Amino acid sequence: MEFLDLAEKNWPFLRRLTSIHTAVYRATRGLVGHRMPFVPPMLLLDHVGARTGIHRTTPLAYTVDGDDIVIVASKAGYPKHPSWYHNLRADPDTTIQIGRERRRVRAVVADPTQRARLWPEVLRTYSGFADYQSHTDREIPLVILERA
Repeated sequence: MEFLDLAEKNWPFLRRLTSIHTAVYRATRGLVGHRMPFVPPMLLLDHVGARTGIHRTTPLAYTVDGDDIVIVASKAGYPKHPSWYHNLRADPDTTIQIGRERRRVRAVVADPTQRARLWPEVLRTYSGFADYQSHTDREIPLVILERA
């Protein structure tokens, strides 16, 4: 429970940091924010609030799988899925930015067979996802972003 308490207390700071990261990433066309020391590569995920209809952008670590991109709905091990995950389930057609490239994608939740194959690849990209999984009872979903 200490992990969740710490994360909850830091959430306002983390939200501000995420907003700054997104703004710098966009302003520099991915020159700053895509690849940083000691951090996995980051993309920007655009999504629309399922209830609010508000357009949002979230920076996320990603793994490349052929022509697909894989993102992890970890929310740092929170008991509930991140909002962007619910938003993509409601509206799977969206855009991402990886460095300078913007692309249209369709989000598909990995089935158990895909997840079993992709989870080790995701951990090679960022081993911290294993820690996040250990902090929650839910199975952390992997989302495959297929080029549209």
